[in-house]
Amino acid sequence: MLARIIFCFAVVLAIVVVVLLSLLSPVSHKSSSKNPSRPWLALSMYIQQPHISTSSIQPVAQSDAGAFIFHRALTEGPENTSRVVGKARGFIIPLEHFANSAFNIIYLTFETPEFNGSLSVEAKHVEDGDRQELTVVGGTGYFAFARGLAVFMQTKSQSSAADPAYHVNLQLRFPNRSQIIPG
Repeated sequence: MLARIIFCFAVVLAIVVVVLLSLLSPVSHKSSSKNPSRPWLALSMYIQQPHISTSSIQPVAQSDAGAFIFHRALTEGPENTSRVVGKARGFIIPLEHFANSAFNIIYLTFETPEFNGSLSVEAKHVEDGDRQELTVVGGTGYFAFARGLAVFMQTKSQSSAADPAYHVNLQLRFPNRSQIIPG
């Protein structure tokens, strides 16, 4: 009988603790309606052929070959001598029956003191044209859990048509970082 009383007392005590914690917790008083806007970040950069010798340049597969495989440099400006801030890598199959393939991802990796991490850009609907709007589906490091829009525009530069440079505008949205546990 004493064991049943102790058990019931422990259950009631646990319920009271849970109710009190839910009512007195500072997180429960923060309403998402008071601050509906999440942190946003806008970035602009260029994807260019990396600075390597001409004997080691590998040609990019053309669309009639069935796939685009690339490894490019991310730079701050449109000039080929601009500061390199990261890398762009991707594997895209622009055929209709591969449109929903998990392979159609562009990875943008940043290696700067202010932005250290990577972004995954989904390339499901790649069309012929100078402007592409693609979806940012996630990230790592500084860009953890990022979502948003990536606009790729072919630049009007001295680059050849077989190896164009692209201007990339990123509009990123992050979850509320104030609730991230450090460490």
